[in-house]
Amino acid sequence: MEGPRQLLALAQQEAPGVYAVRPLTPLSETSLITNSPDDLNLGTELRAELATADRIDLLCAFVKWYGIRVLEDSLRAAKERGVPIRVITTTYIGATDRHALDRLVHDFGATVKVNYEIRSTRLHAKAWLFRRSSGFDTAYVGSSNLSKAALLDGLEWNVRLSSVATPAVLDKFEATFDAYWNDSAFETYDPDQHGERLDSALAQAGGTASAADLRISLSGLEVRPFPYQQDMLERLRIEREIRGRSRNLLVAATGTGKTVMAALDYRNLREKFEGGRPRLLFVAHRKEILKQSLRTYQEVLDDASFGELLYGGEDPRAGNHVFASVQSLNIQRLEQMAPDHFDIIVIDEFHHATATTYRRVIDHFKPKELLGLTATPERMDGLNVQDEFFDGRIAAEMRLWEALENDLLCPFHYFGIPDGTDLTNLGWQKGTYANQELGDLYTGNHARARIVVKQICDKVSQPGAMRALGFCVTKAHAHFMADFFRQAGFQATALDSDSPAAVRAQALSELRDGKLQVIFSVDLFNEGLDIPDVDTLLLLRPTNSATIFLQQLGRGLRRTQTKPVLTVLDFIGQHRAEFRFEEQFRALTNLSRNRLVDHIERDFPLLPSGCQIILEGKAKDLVLDNIRTQLGATVKTLVTEVKAYRTLRLADYLRESRREIKELYKSDNSWTTVLRRAGLLNSPSPSGESALLKRVHAFLHIDDSERANAYLRLLADDAPPYESLPPTDQAYARMLFFNLWDNAGGFTSFQEGLASLRTQQALRDELRQVLSYVIDQADHFPIPLEGDHSHVPLKVHSAYNRSEILAALGVARFGGQMPRSFAQGVQWVDELQTDALLITLEKNEKDFSPTIRYKDYALSPTLFHWESQNSTAETSPTGLRYQHHAQRGTHVLLFMRRYKNTDIGKSQPWVLLGPATYEGHTSSKPMAITWRLQHPLPADVWSYAAIATS
Repeated sequence: MEGPRQLLALAQQEAPGVYAVRPLTPLSETSLITNSPDDLNLGTELRAELATADRIDLLCAFVKWYGIRVLEDSLRAAKERGVPIRVITTTYIGATDRHALDRLVHDFGATVKVNYEIRSTRLHAKAWLFRRSSGFDTAYVGSSNLSKAALLDGLEWNVRLSSVATPAVLDKFEATFDAYWNDSAFETYDPDQHGERLDSALAQAGGTASAADLRISLSGLEVRPFPYQQDMLERLRIEREIRGRSRNLLVAATGTGKTVMAALDYRNLREKFEGGRPRLLFVAHRKEILKQSLRTYQEVLDDASFGELLYGGEDPRAGNHVFASVQSLNIQRLEQMAPDHFDIIVIDEFHHATATTYRRVIDHFKPKELLGLTATPERMDGLNVQDEFFDGRIAAEMRLWEALENDLLCPFHYFGIPDGTDLTNLGWQKGTYANQELGDLYTGNHARARIVVKQICDKVSQPGAMRALGFCVTKAHAHFMADFFRQAGFQATALDSDSPAAVRAQALSELRDGKLQVIFSVDLFNEGLDIPDVDTLLLLRPTNSATIFLQQLGRGLRRTQTKPVLTVLDFIGQHRAEFRFEEQFRALTNLSRNRLVDHIERDFPLLPSGCQIILEGKAKDLVLDNIRTQLGATVKTLVTEVKAYRTLRLADYLRESRREIKELYKSDNSWTTVLRRAGLLNSPSPSGESALLKRVHAFLHIDDSERANAYLRLLADDAPPYESLPPTDQAYARMLFFNLWDNAGGFTSFQEGLASLRTQQALRDELRQVLSYVIDQADHFPIPLEGDHSHVPLKVHSAYNRSEILAALGVARFGGQMPRSFAQGVQWVDELQTDALLITLEKNEKDFSPTIRYKDYALSPTLFHWESQNSTAETSPTGLRYQHHAQRGTHVLLFMRRYKNTDIGKSQPWVLLGPATYEGHTSSKPMAITWRLQHPLPADVWSYAAIATS
């Protein structure tokens, strides 16, 4: 008689005589599958996985007909069992077979989403995820698309993962897949509706059709901005509606859709004009730009009859929506038009605005809104158009890291190279080195010049074929470098403001044609130097300004078909303590100051795809020491600076010193304290001032004008008593009170506490300066709460600390909850019948942890995945309230912050994401809930709240 046997599996009969098979790799183990003759076959393993899965997700760049055939029996059986199948794919190189996708949808019940993007392919992943109700989930990640070769006999490598052996990886897989699934870039594919569109996209991506042959009707489809465009449009709206500016400049790199943004802006502005069709003038200098811009407006407005052209022999009939060449707007024509004829004027390539043809248009018309568009706001003479036409302000500028993450610019390889120079004894004037002294140090420095040439030979693939720009300090320095390079065998020249226009044009043409390898220049940041083919930048002068650094970098970031990467060689010396490296590196990386140090130490592991920053040898130590010195700036350092600047105004000091306001409030410091130590404030310190000054940092995040103005009224010399305030101002008074005294300060009433501020003149003056400064930095548009929350003084997308949130919701009160003692992340507010959820995304402060954050994250700009407290079961009163809040008439408000603490060690405020409704959940204790937000996330918040973006 046989002995006992191990039960290996329970198989369901799928058809007469056909049972689900068990994968040869145990469900709890990992393995590598290579499709070699003596190895497991990926197709066989996938068929077994499909037979036992309860949910199936597939991510692959392309899907082939014969790949479907390998798995068709298993896919059909999964459909018959009611197993949901989700597939994400692309039109990459036209490789997908349309009839394979059709069959997935029609024959196997799959839901398919397609990314039609052909400008760049961001999805190369190939992966399967098999979810099981038993909890034994598995996944395959590797090189195999859904094709016969990949599944059967190709030399493909795939790793099999398991929720038992690699749970964190499976969690990341599901979170990332769900983020892609909810991304608008991936569009649901219905063969009956979208087949022709897919055919056309595949033909174009495969090179069998030109862009001109691709005809996609936009009728009925709303043109939506990309997140980076939405970010800029929101900042433009803030300039207009909050700061009252009707003349605005929008700066974005070529190829990022400036005209689309202008058209979307026009679409948004229509609501503010009677009749909804404000008169528009769009000005450009070339016919091709005008035609393309007109087409863009028509598509965005979904109106094929919108707009008329004015150039050459074409004249508009109605003249209400005109796309005109600047040449056609001559003096005679302008005299025929009333200055207020156009409500909105958009001027493309606004850096030309100082030319006579453009200036006469700007001077003649008086529109309600003027919008300038440019990629390069810098003029040939080193000045900026924003200074002359826009009060020194750029309304919205594309952040470099946004453009790089969205694959809009050429990736860069930045090398920081020590050059052995000592700058510590040079003069320092107005935040930078004395220009002539710096130029004298570099001019004639043959040792440094030899280092530059040697590094080019080491870092540039073909030095003889490079197209380089070298940025110098003085004219003499530029000519010295050109002479040295010519002696080294390069074709090189120098350009400066004295160079005749013909000489400049010839040099730029020769660089473009490859006859010159390098142009050295000084303060010559004009449009002509923005040559797309530039592939090498030589930074031969220290740049203590992020703006100038980005201007220089921008000269080489234009994409071309032949330029794989921009090489940046930055030559670094021993600097004075006042010099600041952090500005340029923060502009490159979007990192906070503290995290910048960590990333430098680890050689920048989290840069956008294709980019790298390498600090060689001593350069790394020089940069780290410099940034650590700035981070460690003491009160003594600040006092010394303030004595030198001799100003009582905080904004003036911050502008002159180029410090961030947060630096001033580190270690419970304050502006008043610094002024007193510097001997610039001699009034006596009233009782209690020291403790109150330590709370000023709690006002640095304020970013909505209504709250700021309410606080300013309450801090005024003639502030009314609490009891006489209207209800909204009383709420703001409670928020101000608990912001200053998060444990009530020993007072017995709000009026008692607020009245005590009357003697605190220095504190109130400092708070007024802080509020005026920070509100001018705000870049989110505040949205009032509505309905049952309309009386709550919180704005969606504004930031609040713990004290303000609890005071605004009525939780903080005398004799009850004190903000200082509040530590939990959830709060039920009975009076408002509201759950307030306070979410911290990065619970692990270590940026490089492999298991970081797969609990709370944005699935899309309107969907948020949140994990409840561990004790919350789906059948508990709290769990049921979350699920049925809409039916019960209760509410949910989501607050979110990225990190627990700020750079200065203070608690980071939360951004109010707004009201949310229950969408669904999985699991219990904790519950993983998906919330639908009433208002989409701001673009910059979405960029760090999302697990992944397409």
